[in-house]
Amino acid sequence: MAHLIRDKRALVARVRRIRGQLDAVERSLSDEADCADTLQLIASSRGALNGLMADLLEGHIRYHVVSDGADPRSQAWAVDQLVALVRAHMK
Repeated sequence: MAHLIRDKRALVARVRRIRGQLDAVERSLSDEADCADTLQLIASSRGALNGLMADLLEGHIRYHVVSDGADPRSQAWAVDQLVALVRAHMK
């Protein structure tokens, strides 16, 4: 969790930008904008969420799974968590 606390400010700012992108999707739908433009907004939002997910997964792997001196039971638990997260993300 330390990796999240360390980067908290940047992560919160990133989530706020993603929220802004999703608000743009909502406005686009409400305003009956061109479907290609709306699809582009959705693709951009999804890309931003995927990027956030990738960065958080990397932090999780580096901090919890492969960190030096970590308790093997803790590492096994982190690996199980990671597998569950990846499976959920792939659905």
